[in-house]
Amino acid sequence: MSPKTTPKDFFFHLGAVVALYASAIALINLCFSIADYYNPDALASYFSASSIAWPVSMLVVLIPVLYVLEWLIGRDLIKSPEKKEIWIRRWRIYLTLFLAGATIVGDLITLINTYLNGEVTARFIYKILIVLIIAGVIFAYYLLARSIESNKAKNWRKVLAWLGIAVVLIGIIAGFTVVGSPAKQRAIRFDSQRVNDLSNIQWQIVDYWQKKGTLPAVSSDLNDSISGFTVPVDPETKALYGYSLALGLPNTIGYTFQLCAIFDLPSLANPSSNANVMPDPVQPVSVQSTTVQPIGVVNPSTDSWAHTAGRSCFTRTIDPSRYPPLIKSPAI
Repeated sequence: MSPKTTPKDFFFHLGAVVALYASAIALINLCFSIADYYNPDALASYFSASSIAWPVSMLVVLIPVLYVLEWLIGRDLIKSPEKKEIWIRRWRIYLTLFLAGATIVGDLITLINTYLNGEVTARFIYKILIVLIIAGVIFAYYLLARSIESNKAKNWRKVLAWLGIAVVLIGIIAGFTVVGSPAKQRAIRFDSQRVNDLSNIQWQIVDYWQKKGTLPAVSSDLNDSISGFTVPVDPETKALYGYSLALGLPNTIGYTFQLCAIFDLPSLANPSSNANVMPDPVQPVSVQSTTVQPIGVVNPSTDSWAHTAGRSCFTRTIDPSRYPPLIKSPAI
């Protein structure tokens, strides 16, 4: 006669299944994000800190839950050895073995297929090894979990359990190394908001110039009670961003302005920053350049919002051939 499955048994095993599978997926995603960060792909989307923050958050909570549930289940089995035959335990073990084994087989097939097609890269190899190691540890642990009498099996399960903890800790530490401390992440978010604000102000200046044929004298001239636009302020200090008319090159007077902000970190410290995106309506102007460029010639610079820590200013020149004024411009 099969032993009876109690509600406690059911929810302990169900909880362990959910915690295990969610932790395995989070750990794989975390390791993939770290591999992507250190082996960037030009065709892939930019790195996002949330791709590491979420897996780390899940692992910090779920791994202790998993190990506590496994300990409670193991203690219950020592008291009642017959419970090793309850249906939910058997289904849990063999389902996990099946999924882990299928993952390993699929992983190896993908590796061989990719190798034969000559598309193997370091980034790809790292991801294959990550899946192989994580699935392999899980498969070996639950293969040994079929028996609770063997001391050798018990010892190996302990080794694998500690190995699992070590892999998770290494992943979490590597994740914090990549994204930095919470304070750094907050500083990155402030800087990203500053770049977004400056870009928004830039668009408003271009719109103002098109409508009035002149640049605003001060940034507050952009405020519009009808449209509801108000010039944004620094998200941290609440101070106005710097704005001034710039002389620029000899043939850009009247089209050139400057925007300034105080940043917490250099733009290179933010892997997910859009600081290297060229703004569409205007062209950056090199302040140090002495070469006269006709209006409308695209400046080859690609660091339109790249900045250092501290005060950074960005000189911009409107291209009237692309954004002609809607009224006749006054003589300049």
